[in-house]
Amino acid sequence: MSTAAAEHAPGRAGADRFAARARGLTKAYGSGETTVLALDAVDVDIARGRFTAVMGPSGSGKSTLMHCLAGLDTASAGQVWLGDTEITGLKDRELTRLRRDRIGFMFQSFNLIPTLNAAENITLPMDIAGQEPDQQWVDQVIDTLGLRDRLKHRPSQLSGGQQQRVACARALASRPELIFADEPTGNLDSRAGLEVLGFLREAVDELGQTVVMVTHDPGAAAHSDLVLFLADGRIVDEMERPTAEAVLERMRLFAGGGRQTPDATFDGTAGHED
Repeated sequence: MSTAAAEHAPGRAGADRFAARARGLTKAYGSGETTVLALDAVDVDIARGRFTAVMGPSGSGKSTLMHCLAGLDTASAGQVWLGDTEITGLKDRELTRLRRDRIGFMFQSFNLIPTLNAAENITLPMDIAGQEPDQQWVDQVIDTLGLRDRLKHRPSQLSGGQQQRVACARALASRPELIFADEPTGNLDSRAGLEVLGFLREAVDELGQTVVMVTHDPGAAAHSDLVLFLADGRIVDEMERPTAEAVLERMRLFAGGGRQTPDATFDGTAGHED
């Protein structure tokens, strides 16, 4: 996962193996004495076809990391690649096109258009871009997510879990290289949350997608293949094949003064955005 910052551009082999990479990724807000370092020279590789979870206390940089990898925020220093495309330094129009064509997004708030039905919400990004959807793929996504009998319903006619399934289908519909999910179960009850996590897991296992999920929940992280732990803008640990119990224990270790600085604590609850 993490490698020395001296390693430079990913090259073709790296681009084939990794959906996204960052080297020396730094993000600072403010200037002078008020500067806040949200990311501190982070090196990270996001493997293709895997489900990666990102965890950390409030203010650790986890959402900032996701936003920089997705091209939603600009880095103060360092480099970021999506596949073999370096996105640091791209102009706004190029970044917009890249996000539209190659990245899918899921958010805590669903972000569905209330006047459109589920089917229209699913294909909306492609409709805006003037792209013809691959109907066979879209049908596969719809059936995988169990939305066939909900396509004519508007968001107000759907439960929270169903709305997040529609948001998941929208993220998958264009068959993006990478899906970013920011606390996708944050507004759901436990049953609906488990359903959505199961669908994300299925998207990786059955549909070959790549998912990066920011979460505070050890149970959610347990659905992933790899957990990255952030503290004070740095990746301080990682865990392969996580279980909820092992993740929670690792969080307690950090809170107790493990490989983490004393002023950063995991509390296992949702915090404000990083």
